[in-house]
Amino acid sequence: MAEYKGEKITVNFCSKLCIGTGECGRATGDLFVDGRDPWCDPDQSESLAVKEIIERCPSGALTAEADDRDIRENAASRNTVHVTQNGPYYIRGDLEIVGAPKDYLGTKYRAALCRCGHSKNKPFCDGSHISSGFKDSGAVGKMGDTEFECGGPIIVEPQKDASLLVKGNLTIHAGTGREAWHGKRVALCRCGASKNKPFCDGSHKDIGFKSS
Repeated sequence: MAEYKGEKITVNFCSKLCIGTGECGRATGDLFVDGRDPWCDPDQSESLAVKEIIERCPSGALTAEADDRDIRENAASRNTVHVTQNGPYYIRGDLEIVGAPKDYLGTKYRAALCRCGHSKNKPFCDGSHISSGFKDSGAVGKMGDTEFECGGPIIVEPQKDASLLVKGNLTIHAGTGREAWHGKRVALCRCGASKNKPFCDGSHKDIGFKSS
């Protein structure tokens, strides 16, 4: 865990969770500058701007700490899963990811979870969907519940050699961004083989998927 201390706010970076989406480096301003030492300088931006940029990170690799309560990160008001095109699940909310290492601080609110089956850091994405050639548009065919709630705690339980079991109020967004499914309990495919993605259909058994 790398720590970048500023006068009012400290930024932490967990390289094990970074999947290179570039949301930090492309942000306007000089908070992050490639080739500079230090790469991150929290004093180059107002604290609220630092918070906003840090929270763009979908994997939870970046977190921020501050004494000011207005700058502390809080769970999103809606628990959501975005099924990205050819990539991972981006999940946000009041998260408990069972088995997550204690230094994965950002995964309390944000995480990128593997759905191609090839990550070496399961259940988290490590970018292996690119090298493995995983292809899926992120379409979602089911609608789920017509009556639903949005917030509250959500638990992600990676099942051994099987699916990601998600429990709690949840909205799933398709790869196009469309709000597609609502419910309180869902088994999401993480082996990459389901014919009903993003939902598990038991294909992990057919292909001999191993979660570790």
